[in-house]
Amino acid sequence: MNEKDIKILLVDDEPDILEIVSYNLSNEGYQVITAENGLKAIKKAKKEKPHLIILDLMMPEMDGIETCENIRQIPELKNTIITFLTARGEDYSQVAGFDAGADDYITKPIKPKLLVSKVKALLRRLKDDEQEEPVLEIGHLIINREEYKVTYKNKDIVLPRKEFELLSLLTSKPGKVFKREEILDKVWGNEVVVGGRTIDVHIRKLREKIGDDSFKTVKGVGYKFIE
Repeated sequence: MNEKDIKILLVDDEPDILEIVSYNLSNEGYQVITAENGLKAIKKAKKEKPHLIILDLMMPEMDGIETCENIRQIPELKNTIITFLTARGEDYSQVAGFDAGADDYITKPIKPKLLVSKVKALLRRLKDDEQEEPVLEIGHLIINREEYKVTYKNKDIVLPRKEFELLSLLTSKPGKVFKREEILDKVWGNEVVVGGRTIDVHIRKLREKIGDDSFKTVKGVGYKFIE
């Protein structure tokens, strides 16, 4: 997929942010659509079906958390990557963002070149998805990578994109201990800087949905999936 084929929806209530970020992304060849609030973002997301949404957290009328939750309820946007772009860097904001279905979290202010690098790292996952085996079955767990669908004990489990990718990685080699550095590299990408609690938050959510016994913490090393 070429840059010119990729649509990015940029959502922020600050005109300067919209102008600067959209200018730099457009220069890379991406199709950039903008919205100044959450309500307009949902309408444009339904119409344009972007591959990536860069979403401000603090906005009038509807904040980024609520906007993200609404977008995740739209079936045709289930594979869209969503990352927050916000000045708020507190842990609780990041946890709330991930719980709402966000895939990543970028703190502003950010230099344009670094932002472009992070966007490229996020979009690399679109290409990686095309190379994976479509369906993986492990015991009571069925993972359909093409449909981003997880079934556990004959029950459908709804996972945000990042939780899905983490589960897909850990289950690709049951019993193998994936180091934290490897998880960050393969799930978040080398160029994406995330907080130290990011993996732990996602593992906690997976344990809540699939079962605590399926995931083992290897202290000081990383995590593994147990059949």
